[in-house]
Amino acid sequence: MTTGHNRSVPYFAAVFAQTDSGWIAAEADLGQAEQPEDVTDLMREAAVEAAADTPGEIVVLLVEENDTWFGVVRVDGEDDPRIFLSDAAAAQASGLGGLIAELVADGLEPKADGDPAGDPAVLTDLGTDADRLLGLAERAVPTDALADLAEHAGFAEELDALRA
Repeated sequence: MTTGHNRSVPYFAAVFAQTDSGWIAAEADLGQAEQPEDVTDLMREAAVEAAADTPGEIVVLLVEENDTWFGVVRVDGEDDPRIFLSDAAAAQASGLGGLIAELVADGLEPKADGDPAGDPAVLTDLGTDADRLLGLAERAVPTDALADLAEHAGFAEELDALRA
């Protein structure tokens, strides 16, 4: 588990990049991120470092904070990031979640406690459709939700190795 420099709450964050030979993973230290763009820059840098060359087009950041909420940030090539937060109010109440929420061009509208926000179809082509992601947000403990997402996307072993 990583604890960011400017964060008082523990969080776990990992970047997964799809390459020709499969998924590669790296733990992500978001403690130095001050601007929303820092998050996507860190994702791309971590993916390149882990791949030791140019990663594929898909880079996914999975993050969970204090087992309260989880988030998915996806960057496809140079496209704008797509995000999903399991509990927008809890995420936005934290510095880390608020930073991730700012990645959406218009920001995320404040939600009631427990309401998800963002793009629930962010991982559809990676095995988790919108209904499943919304169900995980509603019912699953964040750590278990990330494990489920990783399993369906094909990088469960990489996630397990980072958590070990």
